Amino acid sequence: MDQGTHHKLKLMYDKYVHMLFVASAALMAIIIFAIILFIGQQGLLTFKEVSPLEFFFTAKWDPSDGLYGAASFILGSLYATFLAVIIGAPLGLAGAIFLAKIAPKRIRQFMRPATDLYVAVPSVVYGYIGLTILVPFIRVYFEAGSGFGLLAASLILAVMILPTVITISEDAIRSVPSTLEEASLALGATRWQTIRRVLLPAAAPGILTAIILAMARAIGETMAVQMVIGNTPLLPKSLLTPTATLTSEIVVEMGNTPFGSTWGNSLFLLALVLLAVSLLMIICIRRIGKRRFA
Repeated sequence: MDQGTHHKLKLMYDKYVHMLFVASAALMAIIIFAIILFIGQQGLLTFKEVSPLEFFFTAKWDPSDGLYGAASFILGSLYATFLAVIIGAPLGLAGAIFLAKIAPKRIRQFMRPATDLYVAVPSVVYGYIGLTILVPFIRVYFEAGSGFGLLAASLILAVMILPTVITISEDAIRSVPSTLEEASLALGATRWQTIRRVLLPAAAPGILTAIILAMARAIGETMAVQMVIGNTPLLPKSLLTPTATLTSEIVVEMGNTPFGSTWGNSLFLLALVLLAVSLLMIICIRRIGKRRFA
């Protein structure tokens, strides 16, 4: 095979691979759009029987009486997500700093695979541990009645998002050019001053990405939350009272609702709200990140 023919084959190969990637991206976009369209079309049918004000601003959920107030589920999802991030993000960032800049090589080689292994643990296992250990602990030591509620759900979610925060934050810290660290140390800064004032600001976009993905994981989690939050359609008045989230309510009621009924359509609307909340959270945090690090 001469050089010209080989070059033509390489160009043809590149062209077909490019077409394959474009087709895959287009197919992915079509599938996502079709899912959103189906959920939105089905969910918006709820407003034929239920007013938007009742659905979004009341917390009375009793389909047998025709009451479809989803405020408790929306607030429960938001509260559980933010509490989980408040607890898990600092711990995960501390773990990332330790693995990236402090831990000896042997410990790092052991801890990084162990951290990645947490991702493979099924969410139902976290939920079962929370149900058998965490909920009784809260019930006994906090005298919190049943022990189910936002506190148990947030602690479980905080543990579940740790691998995401640690892995991505560590990669972001490691990607900071070593010249910045060396320059800071050469100017007389201590290791902790260098980490706090040089490495973390430089790695902040990657750390912010880790927090965004952790929030998306937390707000979309179903089984673990459903097992420990109590699944009660009540406004979350404290950390120790049972409540419900969008995902837990959908999974509890999805098997009992006839397709096309107001009850079934309202569950599709809950799913649409969940998609919208996730999208808004990501957009808001990215805009904050652009303003801060532009």
